[in-house]
Amino acid sequence: MAPEHRLPTEPDAAPTVAHHDAHHAATAAPPERTDTGSGDQPDPNRWKALVICLLGGGIVLLDVSIVNVALQSISSGLPGATPEAVQWILSGYALSFGLLLVPGGRLGDASGRRRMFVIGVGLFTLASALCGFAPNGIVLVVARLVQGLAGGLLTPQVTALIQQLFRGKERGTAFGLFGATVGIATAIGPLVGGLLITAFGTENGWRFVFFVNLPVGLVTILLAFRYLPAASRVERGRKHDFDPVGIVLLGAAVVALLLPFVQSQEWKGTAKWWLVVAAVVLGALFVLWERRYARSKEPVIDLGLFRRRSFSLGVGLATLYFAGFTPLFFVLTLALQSGLGYSALLAGLSSVPFAIGSGVASTIGGRVVSRFGRQLIVVGTVLVLIGLGGVIWVVANHYRSDLGWWLVVPLLVAGVGSGLTISPNQTLTLSEVPVEQGGSAGGLIQVGARVGSAIGIAAVGSVFYSALASSKGDYAQGLPLGLGVALGFVAAALLAGIVDVVVGRIRGTEATV
Repeated sequence: MAPEHRLPTEPDAAPTVAHHDAHHAATAAPPERTDTGSGDQPDPNRWKALVICLLGGGIVLLDVSIVNVALQSISSGLPGATPEAVQWILSGYALSFGLLLVPGGRLGDASGRRRMFVIGVGLFTLASALCGFAPNGIVLVVARLVQGLAGGLLTPQVTALIQQLFRGKERGTAFGLFGATVGIATAIGPLVGGLLITAFGTENGWRFVFFVNLPVGLVTILLAFRYLPAASRVERGRKHDFDPVGIVLLGAAVVALLLPFVQSQEWKGTAKWWLVVAAVVLGALFVLWERRYARSKEPVIDLGLFRRRSFSLGVGLATLYFAGFTPLFFVLTLALQSGLGYSALLAGLSSVPFAIGSGVASTIGGRVVSRFGRQLIVVGTVLVLIGLGGVIWVVANHYRSDLGWWLVVPLLVAGVGSGLTISPNQTLTLSEVPVEQGGSAGGLIQVGARVGSAIGIAAVGSVFYSALASSKGDYAQGLPLGLGVALGFVAAALLAGIVDVVVGRIRGTEATV
């Protein structure tokens, strides 16, 4: 590997990837600081700031999965909640979330991460209120689109603020706690939704799935002004290029790529896949534009980041892993509720072992990633494969009313593996990224995760529903086949991790913190 790919002892001492000419170099500003003294002085409020970031990021991630168990309640209790509207309640959130991730990160890098964080939480809270009070399906769909946009604006600020506030092993610990939040929020969402629907009834319980965000959002906004660092005077006075053409091209490419996957079950036929071709064309135009724009101005994405193996491979691994990880709860919740007649609460309880394993392992993984590097991710993905394989075996052989109990051990193993995968990969992927590019780089990782999730749910769902149709509703046959596809995605992520470890050892450039 070329010398510039070697990771220095202090990650933020890494030279910024050359993506501008002398004009940009002359205008480069130092990372944001507020009352932190010299550049080497850690922010005394950094751990309190982390809690605020996790609160904000947690409610956004919770809404990815909490709605799954509320769909039946929405269908029965909301006028105009047609099957098409219900599908857009799910897919609309995913689409608008992915649309704003990179531009949102860029806005935070350029105009202040605290500002964008507060705006994102505020917009998300207002949209949640609109969701809860929605009088019909159309209003709920629109409110979910706004929720997704707010989530796309907020999420990259979390990773960028962690990148800004923490150094060395502390950064690994912070990303470990963020990884725990990702795993727990995703897995615990169905349980929280089930509890709320049980408490407030099937007809209106779904409304409280959204109302639960309101107190969390308001508290987060108030604390953000107190503990999150504001942009420095130098940063506030600096002029930025926002690259509107690049933002439009990238946004169009992301939507064109996501749309056929999130609508794969509703849009019949093959015509929808032409959108993937359109996404490739738009992506190529985006790359060409960014290369030209970067000659004299500040692009929305520094393409030079992808020349760093730690970043490019980490984004790819995240995409593959989320393609296998996310569909697990999508099809498992359906099989438990529709196939075995589980209530929303019982279906949600089935995810608790995964959440526990993921939360504990993420915290540990963040602390030891500096010692083991990408080898830790290899161990994590192996455990996820074992856990998923166990889920498939249990469903195929014990698909009965006590299935939830049989799933405890394999889901716990998969959760531990997930915790050793997500947060260490996030840490290593951003390890060589300059702090001033943390928002856009973090947004790219999240885009990869969202694209992977959409592709995974579409692929797993297609096999799952096809097997159900051919077997006349036999979930014991359809669920293992669908999860077999998820297993393949996780295996591909494992292969990517192994390749990085092997190449790193050969070249003496192993990715570490």
